[in-house]
Amino acid sequence: MTSPIILVTGATGRTGGAVAELLLDQGAHVRALVRTHDGRSERLRRRGADVVVGDLFDATSVTEALRGVRRAYLVPPWHPHMLDAAAAFAAAARESDLESLVWLTQWLANPVSPSPTTRQHHLVDQILWMLPEVAKTCLNPGYFADSYLQTMSFAAHLGLFPSPTGGSSNAPPSNEDEDIARVAVAALNDPARHAGRTYRPTGPELLDAAQMAAVIGHVLDRPVRHMDLPVWMFLRAAKLSGVSPIELLNLGPYFTEHRRGTFAIGAPNDDVAIVTGTPAEPFAATAARYAAMPSAARTPTLTARTILRFLRIGLTPTPNAARRARALQLPQLAHPALSIDTPDWQHRHARPDPQTA
Repeated sequence: MTSPIILVTGATGRTGGAVAELLLDQGAHVRALVRTHDGRSERLRRRGADVVVGDLFDATSVTEALRGVRRAYLVPPWHPHMLDAAAAFAAAARESDLESLVWLTQWLANPVSPSPTTRQHHLVDQILWMLPEVAKTCLNPGYFADSYLQTMSFAAHLGLFPSPTGGSSNAPPSNEDEDIARVAVAALNDPARHAGRTYRPTGPELLDAAQMAAVIGHVLDRPVRHMDLPVWMFLRAAKLSGVSPIELLNLGPYFTEHRRGTFAIGAPNDDVAIVTGTPAEPFAATAARYAAMPSAARTPTLTARTILRFLRIGLTPTPNAARRARALQLPQLAHPALSIDTPDWQHRHARPDPQTA
């Protein structure tokens, strides 16, 4: 029997790349949709993937990518017009032979969030759940483990773990390794079992920033302490690090949710183990990979560069979220509300196994 063609969008990204690699490991027929050819797409091609250059905002491009496809993994692009891409995909899917779809949104998805991307993710969910005659599975993880570890160089060279999360906790899933990807691949391999389900992959334990700092210090073999930054200062550091404007626009509400404890609701859970048969990766294992990266090597040159980078944070202007939203012509709500303050969100997410169908 011929194996089904599985389309992976965002196939050179974090979760999309991991999904494509895992499917190729299993001998699956993978079609990788990428924006441009580069070293990452060439690696997938050499491994046997059918690499297609296309654009999720182009309905014709998506229709061509879906030709002959039976199963798909969709990562809506982080873009001010994310909904256009979701609508283009949904329209193309209705005219295709697609039998199952797994997509990635977020735990905070909420129609009245102050974060425009969080609002759009909620609407993406609604659009995709309405697809007829398709086995649908939604993944909505919380704040990823690797997002905390982007500051590993500060820990390695300065003994500091800067984080704007206060004393709140999270059970962060490993996304740049395989946990989220393994859940997605399991759903793609057995659509009937996972149809109509929403999974929230988490790590195996709740950790606050001080505990994360201790874990990072252990893998680095040096003392590391948590430095609780105000959100505005962390946004400066993110801007300095090259974080995209749309991501900067959303980080403020995300960290406010974090400080309020939104990511601790319903965490940790056993979704990764239940779906894949293997427990979720501990934060320490993810941190150990980052500690082994060249940027964490303690050399005089790298330490000097890290000190200079840290000092430049104070000279970087704070991103103006309202101005950026106006420049991007994003809708502004009269009465936005955080997810943790939204009764409907609380009702749907307090259950051990949230459903969105």
